Parts: sequence; structure tokens; C-alpha cells
Amino acid sequence: MKKILLALTGALMLFAQTLRAEAVLTVDALGNGVFALIGQTGGRLYENHGLNANYGVIDTPQGSILIDSGASSVAAKVLETEVRELTGKAVKWVINTGSQDHRWLGNAYFGAQGAQIIALQRTATTQARLGKGQIEALARDLKEQMDGTVPAPAAQPLAGDTQTLTLGGRTLELRYFDHAHFAGDAVVWLPQEKILFSGDHIYVDRLLGILPESNAETWLKAFRQAIALQPQRIVPGHGRVCDVAQAQRETGDYLAFVVNDSRKLAEEMAGVDAAVAALQDAPAFAGLKNFADLHRGNVNRTYLRIEAGQ
Repeated sequence: MKKILLALTGALMLFAQTLRAEAVLTVDALGNGVFALIGQTGGRLYENHGLNANYGVIDTPQGSILIDSGASSVAAKVLETEVRELTGKAVKWVINTGSQDHRWLGNAYFGAQGAQIIALQRTATTQARLGKGQIEALARDLKEQMDGTVPAPAAQPLAGDTQTLTLGGRTLELRYFDHAHFAGDAVVWLPQEKILFSGDHIYVDRLLGILPESNAETWLKAFRQAIALQPQRIVPGHGRVCDVAQAQRETGDYLAFVVNDSRKLAEEMAGVDAAVAALQDAPAFAGLKNFADLHRGNVNRTYLRIEAGQ
């Protein structure tokens, strides 16, 4: 009886873990062996392993390509399980689109499994600067999940702004446009499939965050270059798989509103408090999740950066 009870307990625990994993990430199959793993649109939580972002999986005959590696070794294991279920293959290549914690702190885990970590030099440089502080900050919420997680930027980062990669017979492009959410943010473009993995250049369903590391003016320029590729489908950094029209409404139009109106107020020397008060009501974007929490701070940081640059 004791053995039976232990077996049942183990099975229940495994079932609960499976349910939690399913709640953390949902799969959107895009065809031709390309998948989007869609994370929650809220904050980084212990329960979601910091996987509140989107990731990509590309199947090849030689192994799987993973786009972004998660916020920790624990998060990386969750992604690894998803990849195995989708492709039946190990992760052979990891491509980093950015330097925010949940895009790359799983690198060390995959590197230890033999995967090649791929990133542009610009991205790796920012990662090296921020990694230690990101791990310390995440530990407040993710606690022991961060144990053993170490910063591991690509050992041989790629020079230049654009690199065409052939991995396992699949052709894709890694492209940098300009300083966006973080310095060195890049996109992964699949020219044959017309699919764009935008990283944090594009947010839908929730409001984007303009952080101290962000540059809203150049982010807007980068966004415009990304959609100029004319993707048929976009896997945004956050939110559901979308088209260009939704990306324009919820990212491009918002960035243009904040940048253009903040610039006008800065030219008038209105002051940051007056700028935030003048722009705090933005009905076109108020329906996006996290608007109440993020919008005023977005205006504040954009105005101050523009003012400092004048």
C-alpha cells in the first residue's frame, strides 16, 4: 500500500508540474517546423519561471534552433522540454535576440548541453554589462530558481549588423536595426517563411515598457525597419502572434505618440511633470494590459532622454 501511495503521489506531482508548464507557455504552430512559444503577458513570477515573454523553435534535420533561452537554468529546462515535445530533438543552436534577462540567462544551461550560442556582438556586449545585476534582481522573485545561473554571452559573437545563418539546412537572418528596448536588440527573420521573430522590438496585447536601458526615439526607427521586411506573421516579444497591422497599432503608433509628443513638449521646455500630465490620457492605448502601470513612466523616461539630448 505504501508503495502504491508513493507512486500515486509521484504521478500527481508530475501531473501538477505538467499543468504548470502548460500554463506558462502556449504553442502556436506556424508551419514548416516553425513554432512560437507564447509566454504570459504579466510580470516575472516564481510560478512562470520568469518566462513572461515569447520564444521560438525551428526544427531542422540536424537538431532544433531555439530563439532566446529563458531567465535561468530552471527556465531553460522548461524550454528544453517544450522543444523536445515539438521536434523530438535536442537544442543544437540558441539565438539571442536581446539582453533582457529572460532572453538569454538560460544560455549557460544550453551551452553545457553542447548547444552553440549565437548573438551579435552588440547584443553580447550589453549582456556582459548587465548579467550579474540581472541575476541578483531576479533572485528576489525567482528565489532558488536562480541558483547556479551564471551570465554566459555568446563566446564567439558575430560582427556587424546583419548575419545570414544556415543552420541544419534552414536559412535565417539575424538583424540589428538600432537601439530599441535594450542596446543591441536584434530580430530573427525567416525570409522563406516570411516570419519575423521580433524580440522586444514589438509588443502586442500589452503595453511596451520604455526602461532606463531603452531609447524610444531609435526604437521607433528600428520598429519601422523591422516591419519594412513585410512579414506575413510576427512573433512579437510579448503577446500573441500577429500581423503588421496589429504591430503598427500597438507598438508603432504608441512609440510615435510618446516620442513625437514628448519631443514637442521638450522643445517648448514644458518640464517633465507637465509632459507626463499632458500625455497621461492616451485612449488609443489605454486598453492594452499594463497601461496603468507603465504609461506614465514611459512618458517620463522618453521626455527626459529627449530633453538631455537637445
